[in-house]
Amino acid sequence: MIVKFDVYFDGEYWCARGIDEDIFTQGKTLDELMTNLREAVEIHFEEEIERGEEIVVMTLSQFEVSRVEQAASS
Repeated sequence: MIVKFDVYFDGEYWCARGIDEDIFTQGKTLDELMTNLREAVEIHFEEEIERGEEIVVMTLSQFEVSRVEQAASS
């Protein structure tokens, strides 16, 4: 089973919202978010995991890219 999440930064926290599942979690850092996301999915699909079903998490993320200032060359 593939479980999809929309991942975004809300200005203070990294957030993950399930696309087809009612799961939401967040973290101060992206690493913390991924740890919390794994735990949330394990809890949500506890019975399926116990039956041996494989759960795969797919994250879709969005971020802004701004112009990079180039240093003056000598």
